Amino acid sequence: MLIDYKNVQVHQEDQMILNDVNFEASEGEFIYIIGKVGSGKSSFLKTLYCELDILKGEAEKAEVLGTNIIQIKRRHVPALRKQMGVIFQDFQLLHDRTVEKNLRFVLRATGCKRSEVRQRIDEVLKQVGMEEKKYKMPHELSGGEQQRIAIARAILNKPKLIIADEPTGNLDFVTAHKIVALLQDISKSGTTVIMSTHNMPLLDRFPGKVFRCKEGKFEDISDNYHEMIEVSEDFKN
Repeated sequence: MLIDYKNVQVHQEDQMILNDVNFEASEGEFIYIIGKVGSGKSSFLKTLYCELDILKGEAEKAEVLGTNIIQIKRRHVPALRKQMGVIFQDFQLLHDRTVEKNLRFVLRATGCKRSEVRQRIDEVLKQVGMEEKKYKMPHELSGGEQQRIAIARAILNKPKLIIADEPTGNLDFVTAHKIVALLQDISKSGTTVIMSTHNMPLLDRFPGKVFRCKEGKFEDISDNYHEMIEVSEDFKN
């Protein structure tokens, strides 16, 4: 079990965002988090990488990659994050350096041996189909290409978990499908992928578990998400 949440409360400052969250994720699973804007998708994901704290008394259990994140000290958060990759909608690449230097910066920051840096960069760029873009600047890449580089950055340290917050939000239909296909391929290699999305056609094309955030609730709707999507306006916003 890579993630084990039992009766977790998610707060943003003093506001309750989600109540009684129960969630489990195992190795190699592909998981969607859906819901309308402001329903708590991003807040939930932020708790996984300790951007939002879960305080004592706000959960019966909250473990991520074997770490009790209720009791985690801030100085231990970087070590936990080294075991995961985080992908954002706006890519968050460093625009003053090439693709290669973006990836080199991450590897050096996480303590990769100097002798292994070039090989690992080449490996991840090949995995995401971007080996020919190694010396390009971010502004020379399309949105889809920048997102592929963001994925390459996320898998540099061979993470057990990838968290993707609306990774297709700024992409066209075809490019979005290519990005999710890539993420699903990564999950098949054993890395758990958890992504939030508004792009409902993806759920049929790339099956996975489906959880919904709505009105402070967090529920598994994997078995009946088709029916819920048809009758709800939440997925059209």
